[in-house]
Amino acid sequence: MRLLTRQKLSILSAILFSTAAYAQTDAPKPYGAIPTERQLKWHETEMYCLIHFTPTTFQNKEWGYGDAAPSLFNPTKFNALQIVSAARSGGFKGVIFVTKHHDGFALWPTQTAAYNISESPWKNGKGNLVREFQQAAKQEGMKFGIYCSPWDRNNPEYGTPAYLTIYQNQLKELYSNYGELFMSWHDGANGGDGYYGGKNEKRKVDQSCYYDWMNTWAITRKLQPNASIFSDIGPDVRWVGNEKGISPETSWSTITIKGNDGKPAMPGFMDDANLGSGTRGGKQWIPFEGDVSLRPGWFYHADQDGQVKTVAELFSIYCKSVGHGGALDLGLSPTTEGLLHPKDVSTLAAFGKLLKQVFNYNLAKEAEISVSNVRNNQKQSFGTANLTDASRYSYWATDDDVHQANVQLDFKKPANFSIIQLRENIKLGQRIDSAGIDIFKNNQWQELAKATSIGSNRIIRLSQTQTAQKIRIRIYAPVAIALSEIGLYLEPEIKSAGTKGTANTYPKTNWKATSPAATGLALKNAADNNESTVFETRTSNYIDLDFSRPLVFSAVGYLPAQDGITAGAIEKYELLSSEDGKNWKTIASGEFSNIKANPILQRISLAKKITTRYLRLLAKQTVPAAGEKGSENNLLRIAEIEVYSK
Repeated sequence: MRLLTRQKLSILSAILFSTAAYAQTDAPKPYGAIPTERQLKWHETEMYCLIHFTPTTFQNKEWGYGDAAPSLFNPTKFNALQIVSAARSGGFKGVIFVTKHHDGFALWPTQTAAYNISESPWKNGKGNLVREFQQAAKQEGMKFGIYCSPWDRNNPEYGTPAYLTIYQNQLKELYSNYGELFMSWHDGANGGDGYYGGKNEKRKVDQSCYYDWMNTWAITRKLQPNASIFSDIGPDVRWVGNEKGISPETSWSTITIKGNDGKPAMPGFMDDANLGSGTRGGKQWIPFEGDVSLRPGWFYHADQDGQVKTVAELFSIYCKSVGHGGALDLGLSPTTEGLLHPKDVSTLAAFGKLLKQVFNYNLAKEAEISVSNVRNNQKQSFGTANLTDASRYSYWATDDDVHQANVQLDFKKPANFSIIQLRENIKLGQRIDSAGIDIFKNNQWQELAKATSIGSNRIIRLSQTQTAQKIRIRIYAPVAIALSEIGLYLEPEIKSAGTKGTANTYPKTNWKATSPAATGLALKNAADNNESTVFETRTSNYIDLDFSRPLVFSAVGYLPAQDGITAGAIEKYELLSSEDGKNWKTIASGEFSNIKANPILQRISLAKKITTRYLRLLAKQTVPAAGEKGSENNLLRIAEIEVYSK
C-alpha cells in the first residue's frame, strides 16, 4: 500500500512537472525590450522618498553656493528613524538619501574632500548622516539608496580631470560601506556659478563627456550590482521630464533616446522630447520615475509650512506616476532641527491610510470572469484565475494569432467602483497597445473609459463612481496578450482643498506695471491675480511696479509662467526699490535655483523690512529658449509678482 502511494505520488509529480514544463515552453515569446531582474525589483518597489538635508537647509535656500560654513550644520534634534518611519507610514518602500548636494558638503566623513560633516559641530564632528539613515531604513524594513551630486560648487578642482577622480572615489566610499543599495541616483547637474574654493566664478563643463558616465556607472555595476541606476536617461530608470511627479496619459516603459548635436545621449545632454511619453517599441526598457517634493521646494522652508501637498494631491500624483507604469519618488525635507515637520508626518500617515483603504480589496474577485480566448485552451496555466491572484507574473494569455480579445466580469449584484487597474506580465515585454472599458447599461454596451501603455501598472481613475453588473474589457495588441491582473476598486471621497501660500500678501488694487519694452494689457498680467496669464518681453530685462502708495514689506514673490514653457523664467535676479521711480537701490540679489525643472513660486526674503512705493524686478539671467544659448537669450516671462507684509 505504501509502495502504491509512492507510485501515485511519483506519477502525480511527473504529471504536474510535465504540465508546468509544457506551460513554460508554450508561453508567448517576449515582445520587444524586456526588463532586467534589477528593473523588475524596481517596478515592484513603486514608491520611495528622496531626502534633502544639508547646510542649505540652514541657509533657507534651494541650492547652496558652496560657501556655507560647516558650523552652520547642527541639527539639535536629528532623528533619522522619525523621518524614515514617517515615509514608511505613507506606504513608501524605500528612501534615497542625498549624501552630497550641489553645495558639495559631504554628509559622511569622507576621505576625498575636507568639506564634510566631520568639520561640523554636530556630534562633535563624529557624526555620519549616511550611516544614520542606512540604519534607520534597515530597522524599518525599508530599502536604501544614495544620491551624490556630480556638480560640486565647493570643490576647487571642479571642472578639471582631478575632480572626476574625487567624485568617483566618493561613489566608491558610499557604495562600499553602507550595505546593499536599491538605487544609485544621479542627475544632469552640470556646472555653473560656485564658490569653488574661494574662486567665486562660473565654470562650465562638457555635458556629453565630463563625468565619463559609462565608467562612473560601472562603479555601481561592480559594487552594487542589484541597484537600479537612475538619471535623466537611465540606464535603468529615466526621469519623467518634470518635477510634478506625473507622466503623460500615454507613457511607455520602452524608449529610444537620442543625444544632442549627434553626440551620445548623456544626463543633461540629450533630446528630452520623449522622456515622459517613452517610445512605443523603443530599443530599451527604461521606465520613468516621477519625482516631486511633498512641499513646493526640495529643502525645508518655514514659509512653506502651509503648502504641504494634500492627501488628495498625493493620490492624484500616485495615479499618474505609479498608475502610469512608473514609480513615485517623493521629496522629504527635514527642518533645521533634523525632524520632519508635524504637518508632513500627518500627511504621510493619512496618505498611507488612504492607499490601504482604496486597494485593500479587489472587487473583481467577486465576479465570474470569462474571456474570448485562452492560449491553447490551457486554462490551468493561462486562464482567468490568474487575473485576480495578486501576482504580477501569473497571467491570462491568448493564442499567438489572437491580438484582440475580451474579458467579461459578471457580478451577482451591481458593483460600485471608481478605479480600474490593469497589469501586464512585463517579463514578456510591454505588449498591449490599448484597452477599452465598457459597462452593460440599458441593454447595451457603453464605453466607460480607455487607456494606452498598460505595462506594469495602469490605473484608470474615473471622474465619478460607477455601478454595473456587467463589465467588459477590450484588449488590443500586436502580439499575443499576456494580462496579469484586473482590479476594481472604490475610492472614498477625499478632501481636495489645498493652500496656495498667498497669505499675508498685499492686494494688487491700483498697482501699475511699467516697462520700456511693453505697454497695455501684457504688463497687467504680472499683477492680475491670475496664474494663467503671462507678461512676456524680449526687449527688456526688467519690470517696474508702482504700488500707488508706500508699502511696508519683508518679502517678494515671483511666479514664472505656468503654461508649461520654462524659457524666459528668471534664473538670476536683482531686486531694487525707489521712492520716486527714478533713483533705484538694490535690496536683494541671488538665484532662483532649479527653476527650469521646478517652476514654482519663488520667495525673496529681505534682510529687513523696507518701505517703498516702487519696486523693480530685474532678470540678470533667464532660461534660454530652445536652440538659443545664454548669450543670445533675452526672453523674460512673468506670471505673477507678490509682495508680502510678513
